[in-house]
Amino acid sequence: MSAMLDNLSLGFGVAFSGTNLLVALIGSFFGTIVGVLPGLGPTNGVAMLVPIAFAMGLPPDTALILLAAVYVGAEYGGRITSILINVPGEAAAVMTTLDGYPLARQGLGSVALSLSAWSSFVGSLIAIVGIAAFAPFLAQWALAFGPAEYFVLMVFAFCALTSLLGEQPIKGVLAAAIGLSIATIGVDANSGVYRYTFDIPHLADGLDFVVVVIGLFAVAEMLQMLENKLSGQSVEVPPSQRKLFNLRELRLTSGSTIRGSLLGFVMGVLPGAGASVASAVAYANEKRYIEDKDPDAKFGQGDLRGLAAPEAANNSAATGSFIPMLTLGIPGSGTTAVMMGALTLYNITPGPVLFEQQPALVWGLIASLLIANVMLLVMNIPMVRVFASMLSIPGWLLVPGILAISFIGVYAISATTFDLMAVVAIGVIGYLLRKLQVPMAPMVLGVVLGTMMEQNLRRALSITNGDVTILWASMVCTILWVLAAAVVLGPMGYRWLAKRRRAQETAP
Repeated sequence: MSAMLDNLSLGFGVAFSGTNLLVALIGSFFGTIVGVLPGLGPTNGVAMLVPIAFAMGLPPDTALILLAAVYVGAEYGGRITSILINVPGEAAAVMTTLDGYPLARQGLGSVALSLSAWSSFVGSLIAIVGIAAFAPFLAQWALAFGPAEYFVLMVFAFCALTSLLGEQPIKGVLAAAIGLSIATIGVDANSGVYRYTFDIPHLADGLDFVVVVIGLFAVAEMLQMLENKLSGQSVEVPPSQRKLFNLRELRLTSGSTIRGSLLGFVMGVLPGAGASVASAVAYANEKRYIEDKDPDAKFGQGDLRGLAAPEAANNSAATGSFIPMLTLGIPGSGTTAVMMGALTLYNITPGPVLFEQQPALVWGLIASLLIANVMLLVMNIPMVRVFASMLSIPGWLLVPGILAISFIGVYAISATTFDLMAVVAIGVIGYLLRKLQVPMAPMVLGVVLGTMMEQNLRRALSITNGDVTILWASMVCTILWVLAAAVVLGPMGYRWLAKRRRAQETAP
């Protein structure tokens, strides 16, 4: 304990220097803007600043603090458009739309924004404490996950997401299947075979996740708004009556925030799992847990607990992803992979000896993560009313503005007009699927999980020359299979027991 306090004292000494504080503030603000803009996301935001930081001759600790502040700032910013206009700023904010947007339509946009900022702060705070206390141990635990374990983890994630299928499970399963099909487009990494490319060279690398998300959410949502406006069915959003959440709402969501934070941290430690998976699993588990206790819960219709859990999880996972980067030299996410590349520019190799060779760098980063999160909380809470004023922008200005920003984000990925055409096509398809009441969340999660699921299955089977017993050979695999079966069969058994109990109570 004393050693950890000494290390934190060293870290705060580095982080509280004037230059590093200014850099953390600039990075937090820039990251929030990056998170707000649909299509950019934290990875692109960090990648844009790497050459700038190096060209300016920033010391390695200052450069890493800048990039980390941008990372956590983007996770904060992604919630803003998700809540206000149903357009996720980045992939991890997809689950925020499920309850955040209905809250905004009910005139609770400011409350939702302030509560999500608080949940994000708590999630990051818990993850920072976890990094400081358990980083070496958790890094060794993460090494127990091989391809087979990751595949079963993805199966567990899909099973956990059965609660997202809604009252029409067939349509939910169809949406997930469409998402998995989209994930298979492109060249097969193992065999080199072109799959579902239809001789279109631009599809050789598959459809970028940003293209799919912008199409299904931004374009489809704008088409829906346009239809409502033309048909006279548009509903005026009542102005927010309150700027901040109250103590009753804080108590209501405290359990969801803590559960989401802990689950997100565990998922963030696993290399490659990412904040997107963490937020999805946290939302699904929270929905199942709350609805079993409170049948009147309105998840998907504006429940604050459905907002707090994924927001806490995605920020906790983003912060937790620094553990495998710092301790193992393995990127925990796409953004930390870019940050590892930045460290190599300074001839610094992340790995097991980094804590011994560069203690000021590591503990300065950990301390700056806490400082950046405090800055973001202080910065975001007063800006809640400003963000919420987006809802008062007239539709004739809002729709083209959002589409223009979305198309800029899509074009920035690979600078091809094909992506622009693809996003329009996907948006039209998404609009038609909405008219058929097909849920979008399972489709997006199918795209997110499909690629990781297939890659790890192929790797696991390659190790054993096709022997499928590897998928349940280890203790970790066995535990995950049991958990997957429990989340699928548990609610069914609970409903059966509840029905039987009610029948006994009503029997003469």
